[in-house]
Amino acid sequence: MKIILALAALVITFAMPVHAGLDEGTAAYARGDYAAALKELRPLAEQGDARAQFTLGLMYEKGQGVAKDEPEAAKWYRKAADSGYARAQINLAAMYGQGRGVARDVTEGVKWIRKAAEQGDAEAQGMLGGMYLNGVGVAKDEVEAVKWIRKAADQGNAGAQDLLAGVYAKGRGVARDDVEAVKWLRKAADQGDANAQFNPCLSGLLPK
Repeated sequence: MKIILALAALVITFAMPVHAGLDEGTAAYARGDYAAALKELRPLAEQGDARAQFTLGLMYEKGQGVAKDEPEAAKWYRKAADSGYARAQINLAAMYGQGRGVARDVTEGVKWIRKAAEQGDAEAQGMLGGMYLNGVGVAKDEVEAVKWIRKAADQGNAGAQDLLAGVYAKGRGVARDDVEAVKWLRKAADQGDANAQFNPCLSGLLPK
């Protein structure tokens, strides 16, 4: 028992500096002290910490504390994405979709969006739904689109709620239902979603 406790204490002792460095690095990034962020996060990223890798990718993508370098950003996003970090998967997908730092490959972009969506990331779920709705990188499938859009809307994603209102208003992938359309439109509008508040296609559904 004493041996187990000693080993546990040893693990905690080694883990604490890593967490401290990560917290310090992300705090420095948040306040715009990119030199301090880089100092703390680069060693952690090189050791395989996904959150540090993601933040380092952001810094290279935006040129924060380092020269802007989109291929380098994509490299760090991929490392974090391969570890299952959803935000990195989304950003890597965007780079593939736009051909920034990597050759443009919409199919590859969809692959990474799907990975994030399957982990439950609401933004990715809404994006994947939109791709199915419009046939971007996947075969158009409005029923599949609604499935993913609803997952995001149920998590409170305002953009997905607005999109779900639209599919109900137009009967895309679901039976047309103005009551459901208004319900989701209100949810999005209540969160301040400008498109939901001023969408000319749906505004007629709401009582004056």
